[in-house]
Amino acid sequence: MAQAGEQNLLVLTFYMIGISYVFNRMVDSIDDNIKYEFDKGAIDEQLKEYDLQDHVGVAFKFKPSYEIGNLKEMMLLLSNKSDNLGVYVDWDNSSLVIDYDSSSHRIIRTSPDLSRDLGTPQHPTLVAPKKGIAGTFSIEGVFKRDQEKGTYSAEKAIIPIAGLKNHPVKARRKLYKDFITRKTNITYSMQLVLRVSELRVGVAPGENKPPMYIINCPFTIKKLPWTYAMPWNKKR
Repeated sequence: MAQAGEQNLLVLTFYMIGISYVFNRMVDSIDDNIKYEFDKGAIDEQLKEYDLQDHVGVAFKFKPSYEIGNLKEMMLLLSNKSDNLGVYVDWDNSSLVIDYDSSSHRIIRTSPDLSRDLGTPQHPTLVAPKKGIAGTFSIEGVFKRDQEKGTYSAEKAIIPIAGLKNHPVKARRKLYKDFITRKTNITYSMQLVLRVSELRVGVAPGENKPPMYIINCPFTIKKLPWTYAMPWNKKR
């Protein structure tokens, strides 16, 4: 009896070790989930200051979570709520600023067949009255050209969080450690440039060019706990 009990205990021990190993591997595989959020309140407040709250709506669309390094493009949702004004997205004058190194990056609007030279000026996008757009964009430094197709696509993360882990600057390595352990968040912003005018005026070069509205769109990146990947949490 004693021998059988010892064997059962040994089997149970190996079983628990196996379960623990599988569980730890599962946690490791999902423990790099992060979440992107935009501050809609801050954006709406600026639209109000410009007296644009009744004419323009600005938002951004993200998935519930991402793996570190997977966000290579962003989606801008812009609506024109006016009856007779044209709202133009001035891509060339818009930029993305990463707070931890104060770097500013040129915005590039993306498309499946982006083949033009990235240095070529971009035409503003018109959003007609009572219409909206869902425009995807990235930053200039993340694009790579396909030599066979002659097209460009975003191949790198917009915010290179993974690159902070072994960064030569100690402060960046500390930022990565604090981010991974959920002691701090990473922030950045888009300086979205809009022009609003009567449709007949447009945005042609010259002295009569419509005024420029710069909307600071703040974003926060949060490290999610591994429990977020559980099915009952992912539905939130």
